[in-house]
Amino acid sequence: MLVPGLRRRNHKRHRGGTFATINRAGNSRKQNLMAINVLGTPLKPCSTDPMTGYFRDGCCNTDETDRGSHVICAVMTGEFLEFSRQRGNDLSTPRPEFSFSGLSPGNRWCLCALRWKEAFDAGMAPYVVLESTHVNALKYVDIQQLLEYRLPA
Repeated sequence: MLVPGLRRRNHKRHRGGTFATINRAGNSRKQNLMAINVLGTPLKPCSTDPMTGYFRDGCCNTDETDRGSHVICAVMTGEFLEFSRQRGNDLSTPRPEFSFSGLSPGNRWCLCALRWKEAFDAGMAPYVVLESTHVNALKYVDIQQLLEYRLPA
């Protein structure tokens, strides 16, 4: 169903402001088009090599289907990768069946907010790129914690 100002449901996901879609039943669903970072400015890409993000679009974008809330753009370290592996999330081992080559120290990756918080609490948190960290991260971690781990310029 086409409604002025609304887009068809089967259009690709798009970063930017908010628009709504209406399905055949007439239900409206809002989507985020203009993602904002924790600094209140437009969200910048985190990494395209390796390609990261819940939507594998290079950005730490999110929506209601992202149960892990992959919103924190972090710079991987050997210590953090080992910490994550010990907790059951091995990010360094390649998984070709998922087109995942594995992460190495120095790679940027959109982390689950609660995993970053867990690492923070354990003193193992990696640096974050605030300009590439989605504002929804503030639902899970305090801005002061993120500022403490801001990637040095």
